[in-house]
Amino acid sequence: MKHILAVILIAFSIGLSAQDYIEHTVKPGETIESIAKSYLVTPFDIYALNPDAKRKFQPNTILIIPNSKVKNEAIVEDTRELIGYKNHKVKRKETLYGLSQQYGVSEEEIKKANRFLYSENLKKGDKIRIPRYKTVVSKQTLNNTVKKYIVQPQEGKWRIAYKFGISVADLEALNPFMNETIQPGDELNVPNIDDKEEKEVESAYGYYEVLPKEGFFRLKIKLNLTKEELEALNPELKETGLKAGMVLKVPADVDTKRSIEDVETTDLKGTLNNFKTKKIALMLPYRLDRIDVDAVDETKEKIKEDRRLSVVLDFHVGVMMALDSAKQLGISTDLKVFDTRYHVSKTAEILAENNFSDYDAVIGPMEENSFNRVARTLSADHIPVIAALNKPDQVYSNVFQTLPESELLSKTMIDFVKADSLKTKVVVISDHAHRASSEALQKQFPNSQLILTEKDKKNKTKDAYYIYHANLQNVFSAGRTFVFLETDNSSLASSVVSMLNALAVDDTEIILATLNKGKAFESKDIDNNNLSNLQFHFPSVHKDYDESKVNGFVEAYRKNYGVTPSKYVARGFDITLDLLMRLASAENLYDASINSIATEYIENKFRYNKSPSGGYVNEAVYIVKYDNLRVVKAE
Repeated sequence: MKHILAVILIAFSIGLSAQDYIEHTVKPGETIESIAKSYLVTPFDIYALNPDAKRKFQPNTILIIPNSKVKNEAIVEDTRELIGYKNHKVKRKETLYGLSQQYGVSEEEIKKANRFLYSENLKKGDKIRIPRYKTVVSKQTLNNTVKKYIVQPQEGKWRIAYKFGISVADLEALNPFMNETIQPGDELNVPNIDDKEEKEVESAYGYYEVLPKEGFFRLKIKLNLTKEELEALNPELKETGLKAGMVLKVPADVDTKRSIEDVETTDLKGTLNNFKTKKIALMLPYRLDRIDVDAVDETKEKIKEDRRLSVVLDFHVGVMMALDSAKQLGISTDLKVFDTRYHVSKTAEILAENNFSDYDAVIGPMEENSFNRVARTLSADHIPVIAALNKPDQVYSNVFQTLPESELLSKTMIDFVKADSLKTKVVVISDHAHRASSEALQKQFPNSQLILTEKDKKNKTKDAYYIYHANLQNVFSAGRTFVFLETDNSSLASSVVSMLNALAVDDTEIILATLNKGKAFESKDIDNNNLSNLQFHFPSVHKDYDESKVNGFVEAYRKNYGVTPSKYVARGFDITLDLLMRLASAENLYDASINSIATEYIENKFRYNKSPSGGYVNEAVYIVKYDNLRVVKAE
């Protein structure tokens, strides 16, 4: 028997040798995927010859690797390495274009080395730096395990990652100079797999990127898909298991928006370990050039009249209080304050005259164009930029957007009502401007009723912004009814609130709600007693602090200023303290902002998730309600 086995083994070995197979000894830290990439094969090729590797894979295991089916052509690529700068004094009639031709560099490279040129023209006498590069020619890129791929129309990072069986993070690692938003025609490095092995991205399906620490149990809660259902759609899961960053195919009707309900609040105080002084820049439009500090009364009037300045000063006070609180925890801060004057040219000047490459983070600016300029400029050095009081139009890879998206606010409110086991009925009251979103809302609740406002009798194309009292007759009965009121019109809100309040009697419980609380509900014509009686619920970025609990921050502010802190003071405090504590609990802000870290402070909470564009967006939302003339967190 032994001889027979020996013959079989020898015959198998000869066969392998004839086909040029390779033996590989597994090293610590290697995975089937990493080994497959290094030999230009797929994990399935390895498992086919090494079936035991599925259950027994460890260092020193010997694997049989087949010869690659991929044409192994070297990719020739030139890379430029910055080796220094040459000083140049601008002469008469010299231009950026001329200097770029003279020194063999691009105009953009000259501007990056002299940032003031982004906002000013080159002129005689300017002393500038000309970058010097050396060119390195490489015939093998990334061990020749990659090939070039041209981005097709409607393809984003996640589509390409799915197509080549890698994570978005892997794609970014393969392409360190990839644009924030890739465009058709862009050339990218991708795994060098056979064309037939590329996955097809099907429009009939949705796709979901697996987050760190997510297992099948959490995905079952989030996506309502079992392990078996996910494996049926993604057969490779049976071999590889779930891995952070991998893109999964899911049914098109699955809601892949992330929920924060299953993440507990993190107390960062117990994780502080990085006590290096934090270098922070605060960029806000103080507009000090318009203020005469010697004219005290006039300055006070300007602050009262200028709503924006009042917000900025409140936020600044909150920032300074956070620095004091962080200091008590052993976190020291080097804060530099810059006045952007709410103008992009001043912001460009600040960027040109200061080196931010060693900053831990920048808070601000408020103005959209100024914020984009700062984020775009500092993205080269990967410096985090915090959008504290604005929602940027583009979330660059280094941007931290602290204001959640409107869609998430709406979804959180809908999920809250769906989770209420006592509800018996849902009614939606809407003006015609909100008709489409209200009809979509109605579909979320089977058997709900939609009531639209009346049209103007003289002009049927106009909304009259009212409903008849008869529209609400026989709508409500004993038990609980949620009423969504969707409007931006204050007169409609006022009249509906009054009618609902009159109908909420005895055993008829009416709970008023809205997906997006705007100014319509802040009208002086709406009685807050009515809103409290209707337990008015709405999603919110922040909550009011709990007055029933001892609050050192509020007490300190009252002691210094004699009044209760505004929401902007609390926001400045919360954002800054969260920033400093995250920086002190990890090597950098990126490492401290994984989605499993959820924090909460005086009036705000934060849980960041990486957006498809590469930046970070806060996905922590409150549901609050009116209760005894106070706005409190809904349980």
